[in-house]
Amino acid sequence: MKVYGALVLLAAASTEAFAPSSMNAREVVTSLNAKNDMSRQDFFSVAIASSVASAAFFQPEVAEARGRATLEYAYDRYYPRLEAGGQFYANDLKKAIERNDWAAIKAATAEPPKRTKQDKAKIDGGIAERAAQAGGFSNARVIAAADLWAASFSDNSISPKTKKMKDQTAILAEVVDRMNTIAKIGLGEEKPSGGFLGFGAKAPSQAELAKEIRELYMKGGNAWNQYIFLANDDLPVQLKRLPYL
Repeated sequence: MKVYGALVLLAAASTEAFAPSSMNAREVVTSLNAKNDMSRQDFFSVAIASSVASAAFFQPEVAEARGRATLEYAYDRYYPRLEAGGQFYANDLKKAIERNDWAAIKAATAEPPKRTKQDKAKIDGGIAERAAQAGGFSNARVIAAADLWAASFSDNSISPKTKKMKDQTAILAEVVDRMNTIAKIGLGEEKPSGGFLGFGAKAPSQAELAKEIRELYMKGGNAWNQYIFLANDDLPVQLKRLPYL
């Protein structure tokens, strides 16, 4: 099958690159066609709509042990960030990678700054300003929310579903970190060390960096769609399903 909306620049990759392993072709095509029938909101308008959850980047979250007892609460809190994150990955980040725009990729995967003394003097402790500096597909903005949403499917012990979802968020966290490092290398802000990405001591060319980050994009896309498949499976009927890339 051919996954609708996959990266043009990665056409040589598997045509099932973003298909969750547990889905058949008809389910994937139906899901992705439905996604493309929807009007695509600008990422930042979605982010503004979910600004009430910005403090979640830095504040203690619901304990995993409470799990399903707070499933709908967790859904309301994290769904906007996950939906916006998926849209950002499929649009803004994709375009930045197609152009080898290292500055945009660096910004997209950037973590918010650490809390300073000046932040402590502000009414909200600087939460809003620091949250706004988190990249559109950063660990703080998206992956942390995905990890916490996964935890809501457990009660007093970690369920198999939560474990499988967290396996995918671990992959995504690694992808984000490596993308950010590659972008910094591409900008000349860092040098590869310790055989990073197999480059060794030799400075990688722009072509090598571009190839590596495209492979990471595909890996992240696979992990994201597998996470979405797991999250949507057996979700209460009253809750809207998360869209695939």
